[in-house]
Amino acid sequence: MLLAELVATARAVAETSGRNAKVALIAELLAKLEPGEVEIAVAMLVGEPRQGRIGVGWATVYRQDAAPAASPSLTIAELDDALGRIAATTGPGSVEARSTILTGIFSKATANEADLLRRMFTGEMRQGALDGVVTEAIARAANVPSAVVRRAAMLSGDLGRTAAVALTDGEPGLAAFGLQLLRPVQPMLASTAKDVTEALEQTGRASVEWKLDGIRIQVHRSGDEVRVFTRNLNDITERVPDVVAAVRAFPEDRLVLDGEAIALDETDRPRLFQETMSNVGRSAEPADVAMTAMFFDVLHAGGEDLIDRPLAERLEVLARVAGDRRIPGRATAVPAEAQRVLEEALAAGHEGVMVKALDSTYQAGRRGKAWRKVKPVLTLDLVVIGVEWGHGRRRGFLSNIHLGARDPAGGFVMVGKTFKGMTDEMLRWQTERFSQLERARHGITVDLRPEQVVEIGLDGVQSSTRYAGGVALRFARVLRYRDDKTPQEADTIDAVRALLPR
Repeated sequence: MLLAELVATARAVAETSGRNAKVALIAELLAKLEPGEVEIAVAMLVGEPRQGRIGVGWATVYRQDAAPAASPSLTIAELDDALGRIAATTGPGSVEARSTILTGIFSKATANEADLLRRMFTGEMRQGALDGVVTEAIARAANVPSAVVRRAAMLSGDLGRTAAVALTDGEPGLAAFGLQLLRPVQPMLASTAKDVTEALEQTGRASVEWKLDGIRIQVHRSGDEVRVFTRNLNDITERVPDVVAAVRAFPEDRLVLDGEAIALDETDRPRLFQETMSNVGRSAEPADVAMTAMFFDVLHAGGEDLIDRPLAERLEVLARVAGDRRIPGRATAVPAEAQRVLEEALAAGHEGVMVKALDSTYQAGRRGKAWRKVKPVLTLDLVVIGVEWGHGRRRGFLSNIHLGARDPAGGFVMVGKTFKGMTDEMLRWQTERFSQLERARHGITVDLRPEQVVEIGLDGVQSSTRYAGGVALRFARVLRYRDDKTPQEADTIDAVRALLPR
């Protein structure tokens, strides 16, 4: 299949608001694919090439200036082959060699294809074809129940492979997927709730558990062999020997556990989040700081898959196999008791609680109502000091805003960027507003006069060498623009620093 067909579908999906319409568009594309193209196409639709990270950065991608091809000729198989060659290129001279391969791809791409390539390489694919939508499209194209596809995707950990089996072998092929030790599965996800009362209204009687500010891990054990995977299914076993040792000490030698790895200080309070992150970064070296493993679920124990068992039963097994490595929490249907668990978690330095229906089974990759996360909402009033022109669906709009905190000594100090929380109406408004505030341009970045105050929601802050103020926002999103406040009323850099974990 020509890449142009996939690009046309991606653009149509981006311009379509209804979920069913998106599903229909993707299903129509999947039905046209040859068997060997299915895995490739699905990976590209969700913006994650099969090869994963291929060692090509933003600057390398946007330096590509080959004239666009007049007509489509690039196939998705050719693109996949090129990506494989880029990923395999390492060692001295690899940067130049990757760039050469990249130039060859862009020289064959039309303007629309080049736009998709840039967004895919830089993680900016936002055409709305998320895993859940693609999963439903696979089910429709293969004429099998969505639940069967979701289960197979969870157990395989590979949506593309699941799609290939669904379209080739149908429901019998998907039914053959089973949980295999040492092969990761997609994790179950949680939706948000504003407080524990709202969460319990959705879940009924629930397990209310501390929400640790660590790294989501999935740990497999088969005899003496232990493998540790991240929520993205990356293998980090060699970097977390403390986690491996802890699981090897458990009484059961065939396990699949879901939990968190976190760096704690000598008082068992969490260290800064970036200290935990740095310990499981790109380096293959073991962590510099001891990593503590804590678990909240068990998917397999003693030769038995537990994913179809209710959470209440899984927690009984978890208590038996993990002992004091189980994340603190208790079962309740009473909001006041759940609130006490939340207060205990916050007092211990953690970020909130998870509220999980005790009758729920383990459903991978879904943000349903069975699991709800509750975290206190932090807000800051900051000033927009710059903005970037958007890509893809946001092309033509001023999108990613640069956020500044007020410096009492004068001026504003940058503390982060965000494009989260922006509606289409907001994008249109801020494009007009910020065009009026422009004072200089640098590539896609527009420097602004510091006049517009914005209210930002965030999950916290962390130390940072990236910004002059030494601090950066975590998971910042726009709540609203504050025309009722002047820049002089914005929060100071000292107020932002005060949010750093102690």
